[in-house]
Amino acid sequence: MPFQFINSIISWFLKKRKHQIELFLKYPIDVQEELLLNLVVAADHTEFGKQHKFSKIKNYNDFRANVPIQKYETIEPLIERCRKGEQNLFWPTKIKWFAKSSGTTNAKSKFIPVSDEALEDCHFKAGKDMLCLYINNNQDAQLFTGKSLRLGGSSAIYEDNETYFGDLSAIIIENMPFWADYSSAPRQEVALMSEWETKMEAIIDATIHENITSLVGVPSWMLVLLNKVLEKTGKNNILEVWPNLEVYFHGGVNFSPYREQYEKLIPRKGFKYYETYNASEGFFAIQDRNDSNELLLMLDYGIFYEFIPMSEYEGENSKAIPLSEVKTDVNYAVVISTNGGLWRYLIGDTIKFTSTDPYRVKITGRTKHHINVFGEELIIENAEEALKSACEKTDSTIKEYTVAPIFMNGKDKGAHEWIIEFDNQPQDLHFFTEILDNALKNCNSDYEAKRYNNMTLNMPKVQQAREGLFYDWLKQKGKLGGQHKVPRLSNKREFIEELHQLA
Repeated sequence: MPFQFINSIISWFLKKRKHQIELFLKYPIDVQEELLLNLVVAADHTEFGKQHKFSKIKNYNDFRANVPIQKYETIEPLIERCRKGEQNLFWPTKIKWFAKSSGTTNAKSKFIPVSDEALEDCHFKAGKDMLCLYINNNQDAQLFTGKSLRLGGSSAIYEDNETYFGDLSAIIIENMPFWADYSSAPRQEVALMSEWETKMEAIIDATIHENITSLVGVPSWMLVLLNKVLEKTGKNNILEVWPNLEVYFHGGVNFSPYREQYEKLIPRKGFKYYETYNASEGFFAIQDRNDSNELLLMLDYGIFYEFIPMSEYEGENSKAIPLSEVKTDVNYAVVISTNGGLWRYLIGDTIKFTSTDPYRVKITGRTKHHINVFGEELIIENAEEALKSACEKTDSTIKEYTVAPIFMNGKDKGAHEWIIEFDNQPQDLHFFTEILDNALKNCNSDYEAKRYNNMTLNMPKVQQAREGLFYDWLKQKGKLGGQHKVPRLSNKREFIEELHQLA
């Protein structure tokens, strides 16, 4: 069979990369140190390189002393100059692509530079590695006897200066190697459509009669697509539409709240879920074992890593440490220097290392997306662990949620307000709230201390959202689809008040 032959050839080609992965597994610190010096040498004659004396940097300590930690706002003027056509500002090769960051619902967009090197040596390399690791772990995989259904964002042209911007997923699709494009569905014109709801219908029409063997996309939006597929086809589950489906590659949001819904939609014992960790700024980690919730940090993608313990986090004034000094079970903010010209850049994510041999991580949240109004230090990892417990004990499942503080008012104590859209609602919302509260106490001692005898915090207030509330909110914001996400935790009430107005 031709498809079996193609599957065997591509699988053999991808498996060869495993030897290179084993090299950075064996010598992680050496690989990172060499990578840093290569980045510095490459950018020596850029404006940024001259300003920060790259020619004098001989090791990590020199680099840390010469280059400050930076947020987007700090480097935005350079990026805007690059978008207007100037080159050799922070990276030596021409940059014409900019990933429009959509990891936040803030009105102001970020435009992350994407060099040819970042596309080839990071994003495309990661795509191959994702397949390589999966195939090495599943020798009977038949991925390439069919196609991969990709659910990405949209692309647009920045009109004045022949530079382009769009969601990272759209930039990748636009520049995808022919072999990857050939094995993907839908075709590029459909995958890059800008109007989300029209695009969903077009994707369904283009794929329901294809032999889809894998899915790739953000869990929240893929779930919307799969449910629409069932509505369109009248089938009972996704395997009746695509019987050879074997794996879902997902990333962007924590998968735990969605797992039960996916298992109902794809009722196959042994069906594989593989998580990835990527952002507009780069591709960072990939699940490298079946049935694991840990991600292998990929160390040879042109990204040099540093980390800031969140207990000492002071934004750009923080002191970062290299990979060689990290410890397990400590919450770190991630700092990167990349082959796209980002230097000691705070990406806003937080992670914990679950292992240092090899370096495996779990994503714990965002530096901005946490609640610490009352000293409770609530992070996304706590919230989703507690939600999982509450859902299990009340036989409920959730679609979306967000949390914000209820501020103290005179004698009234503070609290947390949760708005939750349930897929399967609990019979007793008060019982659900009690379990949620107790689970938060169990996983966060600061929260427990503030809740002791209602000393600072009262019992959480859980509101049940109407069906489609979060979808309507994102639609109102013009943020349907792609990598757009609902902010989970906030120290302000801005998001939650907007939801109240739509309720």
